Amino acid sequence: MVGSTPKSRALGAALRRARDEAGLSARQLAATIGVAHTTINRWEAGDRGPRPTDVATVLAALGASSQLREELIELSQESEGRHWVEGGIPEQRRQLTALLDFERDASQIVDVASLLMPGLLQTSGYARAIMIAAEVPKDEIDTRVAIRLGRRDVIMRREPATLLTFIEEGVLRRDIGGPAVMADQLRALNEASHWPNVDIRVVPASAGWHPALDGPFVLLEFADRAPVVHVENRRSALFFHEPLDVVTYQHAVDRLLEVALSPADARERIAEAIEELETAP
Repeated sequence: MVGSTPKSRALGAALRRARDEAGLSARQLAATIGVAHTTINRWEAGDRGPRPTDVATVLAALGASSQLREELIELSQESEGRHWVEGGIPEQRRQLTALLDFERDASQIVDVASLLMPGLLQTSGYARAIMIAAEVPKDEIDTRVAIRLGRRDVIMRREPATLLTFIEEGVLRRDIGGPAVMADQLRALNEASHWPNVDIRVVPASAGWHPALDGPFVLLEFADRAPVVHVENRRSALFFHEPLDVVTYQHAVDRLLEVALSPADARERIAEAIEELETAP
């Protein structure tokens, strides 16, 4: 199976982590299972999807747990497929791991946030309020909040990705967690808008119909690979990577740039929302 897809890249990253945890180099693993080390490199890069039998052989050589073997063998099924769709919480967690890997590798991230604040810019209080309202199990909330905050590293590290985000104006005034949480979130948003690698655009209520009303999505672009799009809802998540699919979302971004406020005007709109909260009785 040949070709780089979100699923094959996620599988490759998982195999690389398993090899690292086993303390073997790619050459050592290749010698153990009788393949060229370049084959291991292609599998781990996601450039070539290993067959389920290959995955089983690799994981047996690494002494991986039966749970990991079962999960990655399943992931290797049709890893060259056009779309990667997952339904249900366990499967979505697998896609979240892939999304984190893609964010770390991305040169630019475009986050269209039509319902909530962009994930990479959420404060701990805002993220926690969402999870409490969504009835996330209490024993999982701290871990999930930590993961969400840890994702910020991709835009705060020494060589950060650039972030372009579109936020529906109504999101600035949607009460998540109460006035104190919202005020803190808006101040953090305003601060991030001054970072050189972060471009925050507010889509005004007066814009009428625009592509963000079709739902939120994340477009990830890479220096050395084709872009991918991630779309998520309550019960399922989906990666697109085929050019004809991706270009539809790229056109949506172009349209949003036409109707969104400039960065300076967006900061003014955010400041207005902060002032409303601070002066409310």
